[in-house]
Amino acid sequence: MANELPEYFKCPISLDIMSDPVILSSGHTFDRSSIQRWIDSGHRTCPITKLPLPDPPSLIPNHALRSLISNYTPTQLTPTRSDSDGSGSDSPSQLGCLISKLNSRGSMVEEKVESLVRLTGLSKANPGFRARLTESGAVSAVLRCVDSDNDPGLQEKALLLLLNLSLESDDNKVGLVAEGAVARVVSALGSTAAAVAATVLTSLAVVEVNKATIGAHPGAVRCLVHLLHTGRGRERKEAATALFTLSSFPENRRRTVDCGAVPILIRMAKSGLERAIEVLGLLAKCKEGREEIVKCDGVVEILVHYVKNGSLRGIQYGLMTLNLICCSSDRVKRQVKNQGVLEICFGLIQDDNEKIHRVASNLAKVLQEN
Repeated sequence: MANELPEYFKCPISLDIMSDPVILSSGHTFDRSSIQRWIDSGHRTCPITKLPLPDPPSLIPNHALRSLISNYTPTQLTPTRSDSDGSGSDSPSQLGCLISKLNSRGSMVEEKVESLVRLTGLSKANPGFRARLTESGAVSAVLRCVDSDNDPGLQEKALLLLLNLSLESDDNKVGLVAEGAVARVVSALGSTAAAVAATVLTSLAVVEVNKATIGAHPGAVRCLVHLLHTGRGRERKEAATALFTLSSFPENRRRTVDCGAVPILIRMAKSGLERAIEVLGLLAKCKEGREEIVKCDGVVEILVHYVKNGSLRGIQYGLMTLNLICCSSDRVKRQVKNQGVLEICFGLIQDDNEKIHRVASNLAKVLQEN
């Protein structure tokens, strides 16, 4: 029987079918007994990635995979619970019926779309339903619908449901990534549902371990940067938001710079998209980012414009970026001083916003240095 089941049903340590799958902070899933023996032996790294684990290590139940394993058949997942009275739009039997339509090869596209719409509506109306839906083993069926790039409507509805599921908890976010959501969502960045796909990546990347996993995917950052360059209004904004969330993880900053994001972000900032300034502020924290930023013509003037006219966040990240590039280039420091930024900083030091007060004070000190 074990040989007939998918490989991802097997524990990477014991190679046996998992009975109680749990997710490590690294994003990888193991059978609880196997990984517990690993930890009890004194190991404090993930057996696969070798990355350090928190102390004490967190073992997050992978409800979705456990349900898949226990209910697996070659054609569909069979609901394990029956509705006692057969009524109620979010009853176990109704849930099982909707999931069966998603799994069935005989279902028409229209039936799958209808099921996704109904499941999304239920998950919005009842937050507890999101947890039930995840535990039911529906995620794999939803991910297969995300793969339906030949039917944009079906793909977008699946992405919207996936987004709703990701909002349930951090455990859900880690679990979705562990089930392979990243590759499917990244692929959708090139579709008509690109904006929703970028939003899903933003939601998943809220969890720190997912930032590393998403960034390490070969196409994630590259596709987001491409969407920045070629997308329309909402697509570009959602791509910038996803890159901002991912770039709080240091390694992702270098990846974003290497994919050519800096000149694109500066053009976007010049055209009025403030979120681009926020991303630049994070990219400027790495050496590669600062080097690319100072190469771009007119960047000082653009940043100063946001310091003078931006929202609180625009002012904060404009000051932060100016501070970082001034620290790395005397030429830029002179340009910034010539723009009257020191005087602006003196005024902002009196601001009630603690973050703006702090970054303005730091930049003023840098500009006053010889």
